[in-house]
Amino acid sequence: MNFLQTVLAFVVCLGSLIIFHELGHYLVARWCGVKVLRFSVGMGKIVWSRRFGPDQTEWAVSALPLGGYVKMLDGREGDLSHLPPEELKREFTRQNVWKRIAIVGAGPLANFLIAIVLFAGLYMHGVEEPVSRVSVRASEAVELSAGVAASPAASSPASTPAATPAWRAGLRSGDMVTAINDQPVGVWSELRWNLMQSAIDKKEARVTVERPGQGRMHFVLAAEVLAALDLDGDIVGKLGLGVARPAPVVQQVVAGGPAERAGLRKDDLLLSVDGATVEDGIAFIDVIRASAGKTVNVAVRRDGQPLTLAMTPQAEQAKSGKGTVTVGKIGASIALQPDMITVPSSPPAALGKALARVWDTCTMTLKMIGKMIVGEVSLKNVTGPITIADYAGQTARMGVASYLSFIAFISISLGVMNLLPIPVLDGGHLLYYSLEVLTGRPVPERFNEIAQRVGIGLLMTLMLLAVFNDVARLL
Repeated sequence: MNFLQTVLAFVVCLGSLIIFHELGHYLVARWCGVKVLRFSVGMGKIVWSRRFGPDQTEWAVSALPLGGYVKMLDGREGDLSHLPPEELKREFTRQNVWKRIAIVGAGPLANFLIAIVLFAGLYMHGVEEPVSRVSVRASEAVELSAGVAASPAASSPASTPAATPAWRAGLRSGDMVTAINDQPVGVWSELRWNLMQSAIDKKEARVTVERPGQGRMHFVLAAEVLAALDLDGDIVGKLGLGVARPAPVVQQVVAGGPAERAGLRKDDLLLSVDGATVEDGIAFIDVIRASAGKTVNVAVRRDGQPLTLAMTPQAEQAKSGKGTVTVGKIGASIALQPDMITVPSSPPAALGKALARVWDTCTMTLKMIGKMIVGEVSLKNVTGPITIADYAGQTARMGVASYLSFIAFISISLGVMNLLPIPVLDGGHLLYYSLEVLTGRPVPERFNEIAQRVGIGLLMTLMLLAVFNDVARLL
């Protein structure tokens, strides 16, 4: 079922964005008076087609679904001498350079417009997100509770030489981040976005927090710390930060399970396992999963009184990214949902936020591409259709808002990639036409042919790299 959902989510995402991209080319071409011969979703051999409209444009679906094209009347693709003069006026290369620029640029512009519309709609509706309250790991191996973290003695950087960057900077579990580099922060996505921008720019992140009982405080994540991060993966997690979750309170106990046999009850507050403090439900579950068949002593607080229960998680088989693994389960559900907030915006404010989000995503994407070119960012960040399909399926299962946000992000990425000055892409054609504006004459045909071959070779290399990275992630 998940596989079919992933495939469907991928097809809807990529298919709709290809259609909107090509519609941009089509509509502006028609507006400029250019005759459109074919509108194809997909590349390669045509598997279905119909002709519509006064020009009898062929609307087609082709075999290879990773792309699409709009074929216009073009003298470079055949002899048009047999056409009447009124038809020749509608040929693409006979249009002035500004019309050609408009037609070519309309595809990426359509991708940006779709992203703006999706983001604006989400902001107006209001998206439920975790608040920017953080959980801070002391180190990769040690997690402290919010109560311990607030202790000045326990929070001494000298006492934790292997501390995570966030811990060394002074951040503690329970802190509510309110601003990063003077940019207001209210939800988790804003926190992650601002930290990612600082990491890409290799600049320090000045973090303002509200700490319970202590008021407003300021901390700095140093530029060299952020510059040293591998940008592949969860940057926030690598800093030692996570979403703050509620205290680990038992919500339900399964009859006959290990938890019930050990005496665990609903509303018990979980304190520690074998003497190691558990900060939240995720930490408790991780310990239990790693303790299949082993007896552990779980300290709880019930009605204000401490109590220790001995229980043995039963071993069960579970699927993971590395195949089937053995995990421990006790038959109890724990409170996991973090504090959430939904803040709808007025239409003008939503539009402003959407424009800013699209602009920021474009600039961040270009920065990442630039850093990959100069070797500052790993080429592992180049992803292909398998990874996109995986994320499409994951976001679809998370809900409509997450899925629409993902579609908007992919739409921006397609727009930016198509604007890169690579021959055969829209950006390559725009480069030719820009040179024509500057020099007053078209790019020589011989140069165009050579550039096309180079562009195809470069695109094939990128596609192979993307597929290789996708397969490597699966393995």
